[in-house]
Amino acid sequence: MEVVRVQAIASSAMPKDTIPSEFIRCESEQPAITTVQGASLEVPVISFDEADEEKLVKQVAEASREWGLFQIVSHEIPSEAIQKLQDVGKGFFELPLEEKEKYAKVADSTSSEEGYGTKLQKEVEGKKGWVDHLFHKIWPPAARNYRFWPLNPPTYREANEEYTMHLHGVVNKLLRALSLGLGLEENEVKEALGGEELIYLLKINYYPPCPRPDLALGVVAHTDMSGITILVPNDVQGLQVFRDGHWYDVEYIPNALIIHIGDQLEVPILPNSMHAHIPKYTRKSRVDCH
Repeated sequence: MEVVRVQAIASSAMPKDTIPSEFIRCESEQPAITTVQGASLEVPVISFDEADEEKLVKQVAEASREWGLFQIVSHEIPSEAIQKLQDVGKGFFELPLEEKEKYAKVADSTSSEEGYGTKLQKEVEGKKGWVDHLFHKIWPPAARNYRFWPLNPPTYREANEEYTMHLHGVVNKLLRALSLGLGLEENEVKEALGGEELIYLLKINYYPPCPRPDLALGVVAHTDMSGITILVPNDVQGLQVFRDGHWYDVEYIPNALIIHIGDQLEVPILPNSMHAHIPKYTRKSRVDCH
């Protein structure tokens, strides 16, 4: 059965200010109703060039325990590398549909979600997210399947490999801080997640312009099943976090990385342990950006 991409729906001749019914969320999920208006959530911001390692570990541990989400600045990924990654991602989604379909997820694949697609989460009551995506492994090098790495834009592979090279150092430093913050040896969390075979997955979400962003969600409320998620946002607000019973926009900081503690690292509330005391759900609400 042919899959209809959200980008194709967005560019079709729909009646003004309407979207297909399968994208309209119930009132308890609609961004216009559930979002705290006029307020951005100032989640913890941690400078990753902190010379005092004990201080850095404490900041990471506290943010992980109390929030489950924080932003890091002054990290080791150059702004130029982030910009290149964003540019090639945007360039891919600007290609003709037939070109993008060359990298489509294999429909009958049971071993991987890699590829160009539209559906990644289970659709509850037939409701869909207003998003297309490209998903593939970027680390370790032996895990890369270049069948899902676009040949266009021509610099796609170069930009991803450069970004990953810098990202690897950030991940190692972050996992070390998480280990020490839990009172463990410095490499224990990394080893528990796979050591040098730890898989990095890249997912580029594309949110086409939406006539009714007040009714739709790009990505529905969820927690991440990963060990950690590292988000590279852009300047169009979209990420929201659920805290104290309400949904808030997350403040955008240029070139910051948003760190989300995944389900694999969440542990019970014990003395000196890490746990997000809030329902650490996130969602993508505004659907007018890449």
